[in-house]
Amino acid sequence: MKEQGSLSINSENLFPIIKKWLYSDHDIFVRELVSNGCDAITKLKKLEMMGEATIAEDEKLKVEVIVNAEDKTMIVRDNGIGMTADEVKEYITQIAFSGATDFLEKYKDKTNEDQIIGHFGLGFYSAFMVADRVTIQTLSYKEGAEPVYWECDGDSEYSMAKGDRETRGTEITLYLNEDSYEFANEYRAREVLGKYCSFMPIEIYISKEGGEPETQNIKEEDLRPEDKVIEYYTEPAKTEEKENEDGTKEVIEISPEQKMVKIKRRPYLVNDTHPLWAKHPNECTEEEYKAFYRDVFNDYKEPLFWIHLNMDYPFNLKGILYFPKLNLEYEAVEGTIKLYNNQVFIADNIKEVIPEFLLLLKGVIDCPDLPLNVSRSALQNDGFVKKISDYITKKVADKLSGMCKTDRENYEKYWDDINPFIKFGYMKDEKFKSKMKDYIIYKDLDGKYISLKDYLEACKDKHENQVFYVTDEVQQAQYINMFKGQEMNALVLNNSIDQPFISMVEQEEKDVHFHRIDTDLADVFKEEVGEEDGKVLEENTKTLTEVFKKALGREALEVKVEKLKNEETSSMITLNEESRRMQDMMKMYGMTDMSMFGNEGETLILNANNSLVQYVLANTEGEYTDMICQQLYDLALLSHKPLDAAAMTAFIDRSNKIMKALTK
Repeated sequence: MKEQGSLSINSENLFPIIKKWLYSDHDIFVRELVSNGCDAITKLKKLEMMGEATIAEDEKLKVEVIVNAEDKTMIVRDNGIGMTADEVKEYITQIAFSGATDFLEKYKDKTNEDQIIGHFGLGFYSAFMVADRVTIQTLSYKEGAEPVYWECDGDSEYSMAKGDRETRGTEITLYLNEDSYEFANEYRAREVLGKYCSFMPIEIYISKEGGEPETQNIKEEDLRPEDKVIEYYTEPAKTEEKENEDGTKEVIEISPEQKMVKIKRRPYLVNDTHPLWAKHPNECTEEEYKAFYRDVFNDYKEPLFWIHLNMDYPFNLKGILYFPKLNLEYEAVEGTIKLYNNQVFIADNIKEVIPEFLLLLKGVIDCPDLPLNVSRSALQNDGFVKKISDYITKKVADKLSGMCKTDRENYEKYWDDINPFIKFGYMKDEKFKSKMKDYIIYKDLDGKYISLKDYLEACKDKHENQVFYVTDEVQQAQYINMFKGQEMNALVLNNSIDQPFISMVEQEEKDVHFHRIDTDLADVFKEEVGEEDGKVLEENTKTLTEVFKKALGREALEVKVEKLKNEETSSMITLNEESRRMQDMMKMYGMTDMSMFGNEGETLILNANNSLVQYVLANTEGEYTDMICQQLYDLALLSHKPLDAAAMTAFIDRSNKIMKALTK
């Protein structure tokens, strides 16, 4: 007897809520329906273990997805526990149509242990995001159960009658709406199954019906009972002609005659039911870790190293975090950490679980204890989630600090790739900072790696608590040579994250100050000057300031004359560290117009011991004086930063004129 019902839910309906609020991604219905099927099979296995259900020895438990582009349908079929008519009423009709408000109140925060993932009455209705009409054919495992047929058109009407399913399990058919025909395409369906169901614990197969049947050829010995045979045939032996050493030819058989079968193409297995993260780390080989990384992230660059998370108490969490080769510009790096719940994909990069700095990594984390909301796309904010996040942070810090202590060679080898990530973590996460601060290393001018503590200790006699650093080894080569000439060292900080990072280090280490190598000149580069010479330098500074201001047309130019130990150095630009950091910060925020700063903090240093500077002093009105002043300024600027287009054009033109003058 057919039963019909009208589902009165005041003026509001469940379906708009499902479509607009509950699920943000329409393709998520695949996850919900398939995980319901997996749950039904998992329940059956548990019942069999308890002696309450029977599974035939030759029965293969599986979920099947069948798409039909002609009929515009998708079928999700399982051979799990099935449902009786009463269970269909309870799990489908009553739960889903108990009123939109009650429904949300009842399930929005429900996280008790007996709520299996993919609660049938909940996940099932995601089907109406893509289907105009949905039917269910189901038969319960219970002795004497009758099959049930249920149908609903996504409005407030449903009908229920005796079904015609003959085997235990459930089959759901979606008659797709006009906007969702894509899901009847096998390749699109495979893509979505790959996204959500790649590691579900029950085998999932996809196949297609309608259109020209696709076939495959197999050896007769490989035929399975479930294969649909189209024809048997014999593949003849393959031969080739071979020339012997004496010049005679003979025909030899290279493969024997083979009995073959053409069959309907087998369904495609979409998932790995035993993902690598579920195994114990001791059972996994290096090649398996690398292969898993390639398959999951489609990244063919090998990861540097990885951490296998495996925790049972106080919560259950497994996973693998990979350290990929990071680009130097850390802002452009986007990692992917996939979050799973009992092997069911939830989402990428959920910030409540994954600390922000870890989002530069790639990996998978499976936590069955996650307190998910009904849509599973967000987490409930509670202390438990924070504990998970803290645990992950601790494991990453333990791995890195352990590597620094016991495998320093590899730690240094990876440092250029992983240091943006570590510095980002130092800035973003207090616990990570406290664990890692003693394991941050720096490359020096000789290419060796040292800690900040070691650098400060080695340099304390020449510049106590001052850290000199280089951001561009080519651009700042002149300054580097001066440093090396005085047997001084500097650190290489050439990453975009280094500027905010050193500011934070200065906050932590109150007495320590970082200065770029082209900042105000250290006394170690200058000759000691007596009182008389000091007065002469002051006079020379006044004279040369006027000459250079006139030659360059720069009234605000700041000039300083010093006696540098290296006579070959004629001119240099130094920039006040504070001003330069401000300019760098403005650039970081996309403010390319630096005119508001003028050349604040920038000083032209002229070497009184250099012959070119002495020539300008002796010939303030000379024929070539302006040209030499301009050239000296541009040369100083070039070793400080690139010239802009107009300045570079003028520099090249002037260089040609100087060379012509030399030939006269």
